[in-house]
Amino acid sequence: MTHILVVDDEPDIRGLLRDILEDEGYAVSLACNGNEAREARRERRPDLILLDIWMPDIDGISLLKEWLDGGAAQDIPVVMMSGHGTVETAVEATRLGAHDFIEKPLSIGKLLVTVSRALSAAELARENAGLRARVAGDMPSMSGSRSMQPVLEQAKRMAQHHAPVFITGESGTGKEVLARFIHEHSERRDSPFTTVNVAALARENPELQLLGSEEGGRTHYGSIEKSNGGTVFIKDVADMDAALQAQLEQAMETRTIVRVGGTDPVPIDVRFIIATRKDLADEVAQGRFRDDLFYQLNVLPLSLPPLSERGDEIAMLADHFLSQFAKNEGLSQRELSQAARQRLGEHDWPGNVRELKNLMQRLMIMGGDPVIGEQEVAGALGLRRVSSLPTGEQGFDLPLREAREQFERAYLEYQLKKLGGSVSKVAEQVGIERTHLYRKLRTLNIDPKQLKESNGK
Repeated sequence: MTHILVVDDEPDIRGLLRDILEDEGYAVSLACNGNEAREARRERRPDLILLDIWMPDIDGISLLKEWLDGGAAQDIPVVMMSGHGTVETAVEATRLGAHDFIEKPLSIGKLLVTVSRALSAAELARENAGLRARVAGDMPSMSGSRSMQPVLEQAKRMAQHHAPVFITGESGTGKEVLARFIHEHSERRDSPFTTVNVAALARENPELQLLGSEEGGRTHYGSIEKSNGGTVFIKDVADMDAALQAQLEQAMETRTIVRVGGTDPVPIDVRFIIATRKDLADEVAQGRFRDDLFYQLNVLPLSLPPLSERGDEIAMLADHFLSQFAKNEGLSQRELSQAARQRLGEHDWPGNVRELKNLMQRLMIMGGDPVIGEQEVAGALGLRRVSSLPTGEQGFDLPLREAREQFERAYLEYQLKKLGGSVSKVAEQVGIERTHLYRKLRTLNIDPKQLKESNGK
């Protein structure tokens, strides 16, 4: 429910505004002076503030400046309320950052229109921020892929509940896109969607960005509170340090947070969607991840398959990226030939969607012909020359797929023997993720244990 904070020193006006706004379906908090306003904002982040200019302890302009200086009110619209003699002051307040002002005596019609416009402007700003994030990510919907339909059906069912969703998958598979899909199919679709990239949190004080802070009577809202009523997507949760893991577990368990510098729990209403590229069960076993948080997360697990298992999506994504680069970077539009599409389908995509996107960008920048051929794709993928194959006649008589498999088998067997059969060491040596390497070894019928034993003899 939308929450409005009314700050006015006149009891009759506070009561009138509360009655009017509650009749319209808003939740309303009241404050009669600056200190009560600060405390009300500390206890619960409002979606809108109606702020009187003249109050006994501090004027509304000074309070507005205080909030803006602290950065806490920048995304909360503030509507000033003024008498006839203070219109110029109210105009100055809008210059400073207030959304609008209303003259006293109050007109109910003017009040409701102003409130509605202020809330709509704030929602539009959030939508634009979300749109910019999606454009920056440059990812299309997954709904056109037949191979993704089972995952999307699960996601739709999960979207109807409030329990946390736990998305696993290799790096670059589109976990944030799937999180947005869940949000947009939930009851929270019209509320904020906030992405928290754990790797990008400030090293000195990541708690401040996630939980907010209280200092010197000022309140700073973190990512979780800014998403009240909506969804928080936490990316790469395995990279959290132990202290932040404990705070996240508490937030999910108690539905409250304690801001940095604060002492009192603050209630929150958010849907958590958590993602990781790592095996959290293994991280728990290694003592790097809290088991209580793991169990808290693992209510609705959802596994996102790698791009190599989503064959029908590859050409669709490639076309999307080619069009996006042509549009956003002013490049000439290029199209893939049928042979080029087939070649893309034969690649393993260890870097998943991110690798495909980078490849399309390279082809758009470096190529000139309107049609992208199979040889150009093969060259961009950095294929080794066929002469590198360790077979008779250098493998020239083999079909491309078989030649490639033969080289990969010999290459990986060599690496496993050299590194004593250690899959983790080979993954690090050759630069691919361990889960992808395990899958590749199964495909090529390579048993690391046998190679380890033969190497020890």
